[in-house]
Amino acid sequence: MNFSQRQADPRRHLVGITFVILFHAFIVYALVTGLAKKVVDVVRAPIETKVIEEIKKPPPPPEIVLPPPPKLEAPPPPYIPPPEVQIAAPPPPQPTISVAPSPVPPPPTTMTPTPPPVVAATAPPAPRPAVVAIGVVCQDMPEPVMPRKALQENINGSVRARATIKGGKVIKVEIISSRPSGLFDAAVRNAMQRYNCQSRGDEEIVAEQAFDFKVAE
Repeated sequence: MNFSQRQADPRRHLVGITFVILFHAFIVYALVTGLAKKVVDVVRAPIETKVIEEIKKPPPPPEIVLPPPPKLEAPPPPYIPPPEVQIAAPPPPQPTISVAPSPVPPPPTTMTPTPPPVVAATAPPAPRPAVVAIGVVCQDMPEPVMPRKALQENINGSVRARATIKGGKVIKVEIISSRPSGLFDAAVRNAMQRYNCQSRGDEEIVAEQAFDFKVAE
């Protein structure tokens, strides 16, 4: 179906034109008869307003305080005198003669001397191995490395150390003296733990060695 060729219904246009004509006729009638002026006067009339006051409730009546009732105390009981009682005095006691028994001597006690405390014999301490020169038991002894701080600051020093040797190896290094303190200790320990020594089985040998550190000029 082609909508472009379809003609519009003329009745729709007739209804719209009639509504517009009636609306304009009503406006002309209102202007002629003064209806619009009456509407304006009604709008301009003063508006009356009334303020309604809130109704306040009357205050409650005051409370009536009643006086406390009087304290009723019971009357004291009548005084009744105590009855008189007569007590007869007992007769004086007759003197009696008592004979004290002869004292029995206590049995003799025997004194036994207490034995002296037994002192457990303590085992004597194990003898400490004799200290020998380390050059006698160790043939391979690498020299300690000069610390970098001593080289940079041109510091000289000395260390005396004691080594415990077991199974041909140094198992313990003890620093006896160090000057300056702590600067060359690590270098001495590292060097002595790499020593190759001689020992008999599990026998422990203690050896001492002195080290002198000098920066070459």
